[in-house]
Amino acid sequence: MEMALASLVLALLSWSDELKKLAISQSDYIPWKGYFDLIRQVDIFVLFDSVQYTRRDWRNRNKIVEPNGNLIWLSIPVQTKGKYLANINEIETVDQGWRKQHFETIRNCYRQAPYYQAMIDIFEELYLLRSETSLSAINRHFIERICGLLNIKTKIEIGQSYPEEADANDKLLIECKRFGANSYMSGPSAAAYLDRDKFNRQGIDIEWMSYTGYPEYNQSRVPFEHQVSIVDLLFNHGQDAQNYLNKL
Repeated sequence: MEMALASLVLALLSWSDELKKLAISQSDYIPWKGYFDLIRQVDIFVLFDSVQYTRRDWRNRNKIVEPNGNLIWLSIPVQTKGKYLANINEIETVDQGWRKQHFETIRNCYRQAPYYQAMIDIFEELYLLRSETSLSAINRHFIERICGLLNIKTKIEIGQSYPEEADANDKLLIECKRFGANSYMSGPSAAAYLDRDKFNRQGIDIEWMSYTGYPEYNQSRVPFEHQVSIVDLLFNHGQDAQNYLNKL
């Protein structure tokens, strides 16, 4: 009896160890804190860049906060002429001049921030000591480095190419199966198209990510703005920034 119970416990522990939660998203440039909160809640995060690039979106731009509280855009200039149907992983930058410009803007905006000295050398390396021209590669490097600052251990993978006939649900399922995931965490906007029955038939549960309930932090803007780049949180709170990913 005791041996049977022990075997059952071991089997359950082994089964539990095999549970994998996965999330998928297009790569964003220096994303906001909610993006990193999603990453930290899963075992595997797939950068979904073999899908169409969208202009005037978060792929190549984000906002930071000036000392006077105004919001300012940082936008990577990319080559889109004649590439309206190009995938994100096919988009290249126009030149390298944006790197120095963005770094100088961040330095000027946050030179009085509490954790300026702790962060500025890290961002100097991210901007001035790199030379990638692929937007996907640039975004991935920023995301991985910032995950390290936030003590996020999630494995980050690159999405693959998909059959032409695959719809949005098929592509997500392909990635879930590829990594053996049995739980998929989705952002709330996907509720409009996600086929829950299709996932359940494949033995994959769907969890919904909530982007509400984040605490405010030390920010120069009034009223407080949550949807700005994680850069703002890092310069104001350093490695304690990870605590502000927790919901109230």
